[in-house]
Amino acid sequence: MTGHDAPPTHGLSTGPATSLAYHTGTWRTERPVYVDLAPPCSLACPSNEDIRGWLGSTQEGQAGFKAAWERIVAANPFPAIMGRICYHPCQSSCNRGQLDEEVGINAVERFLGDTAIDNGWALPEPARATGRRILVVGSGPAGLSAAYQLRQRGHQVVVREAAAEPGGMMRYGIPAYRLPRDVLAAEIHRIEATGVSLECATRVDDLDAAQSEFDAVVLTVGAGVAHHVDIPAGAAAKIVDAIDVLRDVAAGKPPLVGRRVAVYGGGNTAMDAARTARRLGAQDAVVVYRRTKEQMPAHPTELADAIGEGVRVQWLSTISEVEGRTLRIERMELDDEGRPHGTGQYEELDADTVMLAVGQDADLTLLEEVDDITVADGVVQVDPGTLMTGRAGVFAAGDVSPGSRTATFAIGRGARAARAVDAYLAGLPAPVEPPTREATYDRLSTWYYSDAPKQHRSELEAARRVTGFEEVLSGLDAEHAVFEARRCMSCGSCFECDNCFGMCPDDAIKKLGPGLGFAIDYDYCKGCGICAAECPAGAIDMIPEVR
Repeated sequence: MTGHDAPPTHGLSTGPATSLAYHTGTWRTERPVYVDLAPPCSLACPSNEDIRGWLGSTQEGQAGFKAAWERIVAANPFPAIMGRICYHPCQSSCNRGQLDEEVGINAVERFLGDTAIDNGWALPEPARATGRRILVVGSGPAGLSAAYQLRQRGHQVVVREAAAEPGGMMRYGIPAYRLPRDVLAAEIHRIEATGVSLECATRVDDLDAAQSEFDAVVLTVGAGVAHHVDIPAGAAAKIVDAIDVLRDVAAGKPPLVGRRVAVYGGGNTAMDAARTARRLGAQDAVVVYRRTKEQMPAHPTELADAIGEGVRVQWLSTISEVEGRTLRIERMELDDEGRPHGTGQYEELDADTVMLAVGQDADLTLLEEVDDITVADGVVQVDPGTLMTGRAGVFAAGDVSPGSRTATFAIGRGARAARAVDAYLAGLPAPVEPPTREATYDRLSTWYYSDAPKQHRSELEAARRVTGFEEVLSGLDAEHAVFEARRCMSCGSCFECDNCFGMCPDDAIKKLGPGLGFAIDYDYCKGCGICAAECPAGAIDMIPEVR
């Protein structure tokens, strides 16, 4: 065999005693290949965090904490905030939940976020200045995420906020017992430190003027306008919007709600309003909801926390009339399609205050005279790929656009809008997400993972919670955060456990060095599949042999 027709060696041995001389693997029908699949936690994360990656860095302990935090903030600049308020769909999708308990991803994220604040870690320096100016309207999670990502790309970014302070619904809709204001301030200030300009108490009311001043505009107005509900009420009735109560409390102007409070609605805002009412002195707080517990849109943890603090829930009930402090409640029943209908059966309920929490809309007054931007069902219609509205150079993300109304979804959409704006300014098509394969539970060799109970965060006793706005849920310390990170099974990605190397009966697996993984010598490999079967993370495929 000449040098020209010799097979490639890829750095493997080619001596006379090797398989390159004897070709001992030529009868196999399948061959193993290393793959890097997407873990279900990251696929479920609306913020598109590399969860498996930052958990891996956390496993290194003190030496890896900053690297782990840097991996998070590449996608989400609010780990300390989201470690408190995110409903963590990543954990619901975690493969480990089918083995024992899901990995406490949210708790580890909070630990890293708090550690960053304690140590004064700064966000990455922005790229070289592009000379382009972008206006972001609104300073909620979508707006600040878009602003941060645009600034990282070198653009000059101005955020204009109608309220007195930044944060949007993170500040004015989420109570301090869930999100302490010093944590919120610290992570917002860190974005400002990158060069993002925040202009509060500055309402944008002329889109044409804004476009004449900036190269692009991103609309991220939050859903802060309460839905109207028509309930017959007498003059003495005290009926208020729950979102206004939460906003007043956040602004340091807590209202008097009385000893008995009824909250009408079934979402997360209703739960926050009822829990806040208890902290404002209400001895009895009852949530009146038209449907059943199974149909309630509030997150299960929110409902459980509210009930744990003494909030009552009156299911299948609607408020038909309010006269003074007396509520007339009609009992409801579900039809065959699960829709509630009145029964004509009534009862009375006493309440000093009725809080309405039946949903919120975005404030779209800015677009009332704009003909080329379409508003339907209370949100701005955007191109699904670019998030651009009907007007060139105007984009929309967060509550003002179609999609889920959670902070983590808003962060992800804000980042996606930033990528689209960056492409638009460069005259390029919007980036397309590459197709992914999921690392499903059935791929894993789970018996390699020992039982490891999840580290649960402690909570204040219910009796202490309702006495003030002290944070309810505590964080993990470093030891427990590392332990929890090590429960990650690295689904779909090799973590160099050496199982394939040790199990191969033909010495066909070659170690390339720390962090470099392995190579397979297919002249030795018989295609037995032991390496794939014994890979704990499911990071090896068996594919048909091509002759």
